[in-house]
Parts: sequence; C-alpha cells; structure tokens
Amino acid sequence: MTRAFVKPALAAMLAAAFLSACTATTGDLGRPRPTVWSQLIAPEAGFWSATFRDEQASYFRLTDDEEQMRDRAWRFVMPSSPNSVFQGEVSNLAHTRILPVAAQSTDVSDYFRGLTAISFASQASRYNRLAEDANADRLLIGPFRANAGRVVSMDRVRMRTVEGSPDVPVDKQAPAYARVVENEGLVFWVCERIDFRIRSYRYALANLVVEMPSREAVKAERAIMALEMEARPLCQMQLNGAFGEGKRPVVYKG
Repeated sequence: MTRAFVKPALAAMLAAAFLSACTATTGDLGRPRPTVWSQLIAPEAGFWSATFRDEQASYFRLTDDEEQMRDRAWRFVMPSSPNSVFQGEVSNLAHTRILPVAAQSTDVSDYFRGLTAISFASQASRYNRLAEDANADRLLIGPFRANAGRVVSMDRVRMRTVEGSPDVPVDKQAPAYARVVENEGLVFWVCERIDFRIRSYRYALANLVVEMPSREAVKAERAIMALEMEARPLCQMQLNGAFGEGKRPVVYKG
C-alpha cells in the first residue's frame, strides 16, 4: 500500500469512526456500553491510528488490571463541563486512541460556561454542583491509584522477565515495552486531566464569586482543596521510567 493511498484511507477511517462514535450510547463514568463499536471496532481502529502517529502501541491482550485501569480512567479524561456532548465524543475517541489527546479542549472556562448555562433555582445550587463534582472526582482517585499501582508492579515484573529470560522471543520485546509505555502514559494523562479539572473548578469558583457571591463558596473551595490533596499521591507515584528519567510526555503517548 503506497503512502499516497494510506493517508486518504486513514482519514476516511477516522471520519467513519467519528460518526459511529457520535451515535454510541454511554454508560456509567462516560464509558461506552458494550457494543460492536466499543468492543471490537474502536480498539482496532485506535491501535492502527496510534501506529500511524508513530506512538507506541502494543497488540498484547490487556490484563484484568489493565482493562480495569482504562475503565477507571474514563471519569477523568471525559470533560467535566456539564452538557459538553461534542467534547465528550472527542474524549471518547482520544481514549480509544483514534484521535490524539491534543484534540481535547484545554480551555478552563468550559466548565464555568456549562455550569452557568444550566437553570438553577438559586446561586447556591451552582456552588453545590461545583462542590459535588469536585468531591465525586476525589472519591474515584483512590481506586484508580490502587489499580494503577498493581499495573505498575506487574509491568516491573514484565520487563524483568523480558530482559532476563532466554525463553522470551525477540519479537515480543517491542510490544512488551510498548505496553509499559501505554500504561504509564495513561497515568500521566489522567494526572494531566485531573489538573485541568482542578484549574477549571478554580476558574469557575472565582467567576461565580464575582458574579453571584455566596457563603456556599467556602464549601466549594474546601472540596477543590480536598481534590488537590487526593490527587497528589497519584501524580507522584513511582513509575518504571518508560518515558526516560525525569521526563513526562506532553500528551498521552500510550
């Protein structure tokens, strides 16, 4: 297949994938319900899309912990902004790797616009919604961190075996390394999106106080501070250094 043909073919595939994803229903935490698209088509399309972007991609089957970690990541990589349907679909496609993470919005005002677009009986309701969203994020970080810790530990065993066992074929070394990069990249991506959520919440809180001051702002501020504290251990977790000593990817490369 020539390169001239590959690019239009890939573009057509991504366009079709996007249209298919937009019609998919979603379940809890923003995850797609099991369909032919979410279970078969999207993972395969994501693998080849990531490969064409020169990202690390492994054909290995996911372990139970790796699959669960990807499921738990949905909450954090989905947009926090209420009623953000388009950005939700973009994030869905980024999670499957059909689109690059750079396609996601980085505008911290998105959440505030979505929050104030919803009809509420009083300003207190907006502050309460902000506090509830921050608290919901906080409660889900611990399970993700525990899940990620198990994956990181098993990746350490994986790479020791690859490097030390003569029974592992050479052609399995690259996909093994690629899987470690995928796993660590997902942790970095989740941390980047949690940080984005925190900054979005702070932007929303500051602008709510300016537009409609309320004593409820104290509760929202405490919820955001608690979220920051809970996120710190996750984002300071000791990984296996797949991206190089002291380096962090600008965007998810896994």
